[in-house]
Amino acid sequence: MSVFPECKKMKRSGFFPALLLGGLFSAMVPVLNMAFRSELYTSQGKPPVRILLDANWQMMAMLNILLVLVGTCILYHTEYENHAIGKMAALPIKRGKLFVDKFLLMAAACIVILALEAAAVGFCSFRWFPLPEGFHGLILELLQNFGCFLLLMMPAMLLSLFIASVCENMWISLGIGVICVFTATMLPSGNFALSLFPYALLFQIPESLPAHTAGKLLLAVPIEIGAISIAGALFTNIRRRFT
Repeated sequence: MSVFPECKKMKRSGFFPALLLGGLFSAMVPVLNMAFRSELYTSQGKPPVRILLDANWQMMAMLNILLVLVGTCILYHTEYENHAIGKMAALPIKRGKLFVDKFLLMAAACIVILALEAAAVGFCSFRWFPLPEGFHGLILELLQNFGCFLLLMMPAMLLSLFIASVCENMWISLGIGVICVFTATMLPSGNFALSLFPYALLFQIPESLPAHTAGKLLLAVPIEIGAISIAGALFTNIRRRFT
């Protein structure tokens, strides 16, 4: 697969250590919370995964978004730092293919991060709560929730990668991303339209929303992914004509 060359590029960039350590740090949030304040949560009458996500997901989501920003910036910083983007013009390599390869690598990294977090939530559920539906039910609930989180992460991942691809200076793209994340945290939580802002999506917990709202949210995400992809492709084509 063409993702393997991207993996080789990232070996010396700090991409893998940064995201792995960040994922481990995020996974420790529910574990530490339960280790020091378990009595606040074990008395609640809701399913364990629901309790743990309601208590910890906002912090975990913030860390995930920041990891996406850092990861996407590193992915394109290596290209601009070594002037590889300019050299590609003389080679039969399309920028669109490069973008897709980097997106697939970033998506794989996010799957690993979410898997670490799901394992931590599963451990806390098993350690501190009774499991009326058993271990099998716990695994299904984790897959359902973290599968939704992966989907909700995609628009921010795409947009961050696009911003990194058009900004030669990594700090500019990182700054834009941080401003977007800060804006997302300031948006009112009860407004459905504003919750569709790419950097606000991951803060949503579909299981905690009314069923019709969660359904509309999950249906809107693929549309948003398509819109960002089309806008990015159009911008790239227009930019290429004038450079």
